[in-house]
Amino acid sequence: MAEIRNYTLNFGPQHPSAHGVLRLVLELDGEVIERADPHIGLLHRATEKLAEHKTFLQSVPYMDRLDYVSMMSNEHAYVMAIEKLLQIDVPIRAQYIRVMFDEITRILNHLLWLGAHALDIGAMTVFLYAFREREDLFDCYEAVSGARMHAAYYRPGGVYRDLPDVMPQYQASKWHNESAVKSMNENRQGSLLDFIEDFTKRFPRYVDEYETLLTENRIWKQRTVGIGVVSPERALQMGFTGPMLRGSGIEWDLRKNRPYEVYDRMDFQIPVGVNGDCYDRYLVRVEELRQSNRIVKQCVDWLRANPGPVITENHKVAPPSRASMKENMEDLIHHFKLFSEGMHVPEGEAYAAVEHPKGEFGIYLVSDGANKPYRMKIRAPGFAHIASLEEMSKGHMIADVVAIIGTQDIVFGEVDR
Repeated sequence: MAEIRNYTLNFGPQHPSAHGVLRLVLELDGEVIERADPHIGLLHRATEKLAEHKTFLQSVPYMDRLDYVSMMSNEHAYVMAIEKLLQIDVPIRAQYIRVMFDEITRILNHLLWLGAHALDIGAMTVFLYAFREREDLFDCYEAVSGARMHAAYYRPGGVYRDLPDVMPQYQASKWHNESAVKSMNENRQGSLLDFIEDFTKRFPRYVDEYETLLTENRIWKQRTVGIGVVSPERALQMGFTGPMLRGSGIEWDLRKNRPYEVYDRMDFQIPVGVNGDCYDRYLVRVEELRQSNRIVKQCVDWLRANPGPVITENHKVAPPSRASMKENMEDLIHHFKLFSEGMHVPEGEAYAAVEHPKGEFGIYLVSDGANKPYRMKIRAPGFAHIASLEEMSKGHMIADVVAIIGTQDIVFGEVDR
């Protein structure tokens, strides 16, 4: 019989299953994990420090680049912290738009997580399916902001602009002829809301397809059931939030427990796991896809029936309209001051948190009355989750580490900041 040897294995930082620049030093007894030491900081971009040298508005695009899979959710926490300090009200239509795009972002995030997690474990088809739906949602991002990923769409006091009345369409090219383009543009004949509504009708069928491929698949269950089990008590002690906490059986969701914007008007359920293993966390996130779709549909129906302003009328915070800026000297001065010097935020401190796709994403802002934050601290959900990697993987095999990293849904932009 071969002698079992102890190894120290370097996993990453460029490993395809590391979900970013994670360097994981594994101490092994044969193929069993004895110790796992996560090394982070390889993507450190000093976002918190940079924010102290930029005006409040200039830091919005930095938020997109934290968790670069959940762009608008990051922006949301940041602008809410600024609004708390300014004590300004956000128009109700802007609140509905924010909630709708938060849930579109949640679907985007979970689709990437599902595709990548399945790919890590050896199922390739799901990855291709998930990216098919992500394309439609990126088109929604692009329609409102001009950017497919880093939108910078949320602004203190509301959102950058109202939803467009026309949906961009595909043009014929050497890859797609006229008849192909015609079928591709079938659901793009109306407004952005029409396109999103069409997506909400199609999406439950797509989620059924993912579940057909995975939920009862015996290989998937062998790789996830009983792997990385975390008890409810331990999940709380380690600072878990989001699907990681709900997968362990604790019903905690800021959208229900600490409602913000118009979430208290929405009808949706919070999925909760039982066993706290990788499989339960998978089921929780798949059900979240369905619940987010429900919320988006409710927002579409309300936004159709209720036009109105989408950003505050306070011109010390939000720029005046382009038309009035060209006709009115005072509005021109407001516009110039806002984009050159920035807004002055009253002295004080504020913490704002959102139910980000990965957990509780919070922004703690300290203002000294200047046009820049005095201090900014980001509460990243993935940071607490990666701290549990050793505890979750101890006693498991090397292959299970990949499943555990996948189930944590880590993105290093927010972990390293």
